Amino acid sequence: MAKLKLSTIEDSKPIKLTVELPATVHRDLLAYARILASESGQTAPEPEKLIAPMLARFMATDRAFAKLRRVDTTARTQPTRLTSEKPT
Repeated sequence: MAKLKLSTIEDSKPIKLTVELPATVHRDLLAYARILASESGQTAPEPEKLIAPMLARFMATDRAFAKLRRVDTTARTQPTRLTSEKPT
């Protein structure tokens, strides 16, 4: 049997977002929750509880995003070079 990319759903302090999903995506989330529950032996999580870990997993495995994020982080953390004129 194929292994799902998600294994557990962490419980942390959420930030509330409102999103609209196509009905097909919602149905897929429901199916994913049922399959996850059958694999873990637990009750199926609510579909909205799957979205954050799925997005996190997607971003964690996106190499282009990781590379560009490193560049962006480096640019923000490096000190700005100031040019100074020597007094005459």
